[in-house]
Amino acid sequence: MKILVINPNTTRSMTEKIGAAARAVAAAGTIVDAVNPSQGPASIEGPYDEAFCLPGLLECLLQGAGAGYDGFVVACFDDPGLAACRSAVAAPVVGICEAAMHVASLIAGSFSVVTTLPRAVPVIEELALRYGMERRLRRVRAADIPVLALEEPGSAAAATVQAEVERAVREDGCDAVILGCAGMADLTTRLTAATGVPVLDGVAAAIKLVEGLVGLGLGSSKVGGYAWPIAKAYAGTLAGFAPAPRG
Repeated sequence: MKILVINPNTTRSMTEKIGAAARAVAAAGTIVDAVNPSQGPASIEGPYDEAFCLPGLLECLLQGAGAGYDGFVVACFDDPGLAACRSAVAAPVVGICEAAMHVASLIAGSFSVVTTLPRAVPVIEELALRYGMERRLRRVRAADIPVLALEEPGSAAAATVQAEVERAVREDGCDAVILGCAGMADLTTRLTAATGVPVLDGVAAAIKLVEGLVGLGLGSSKVGGYAWPIAKAYAGTLAGFAPAPRG
């Protein structure tokens, strides 16, 4: 089985961290590759960045489909372009926010999310509603650190995240904590040990869900909302993304 993990931003050090976290939980025999686009934002911090990450994300996805990957992970906690990705390929595509919330719901009665900046809070709250997880979500907390601070050697970002996770456990009454950024993927073991509650990373959760879906022989439905895109011309720099006729 081959899984492609796509970091939709262009920061290579974050992609390497995400890839390491994914490979650490992959089953024996599962090949995990991690890539990022060559175009787009260096980090995704709000709807504007999210909009401009989509062409690069879809380009990586379509290249991966052509290379025969069995499943895909979109490794940004905003789950950008998830419906478009599922429409574009037949293989399963899993977003890390959706994966983390579903996995948390299987092991805990409630959870809080600790993310980076305050602007991410309403995005994650909206995703919880979309995924039917609003009853289990105690609170979305922002550690108030930029995404790229997680990549800076010697930065206090990890300690700041830990302090916010500890506050979530102490103040929210949650049974588990989800880390709301793919750049935090390397912190789960440390934070679980420090807090005594399960601390989940969406990258790891998504890998196991993709493995399960592929093992079950399941992919993205091609009826309804995830049906193949309708063939038509695209103009300008997006001409190469124009959907081809099928069948």
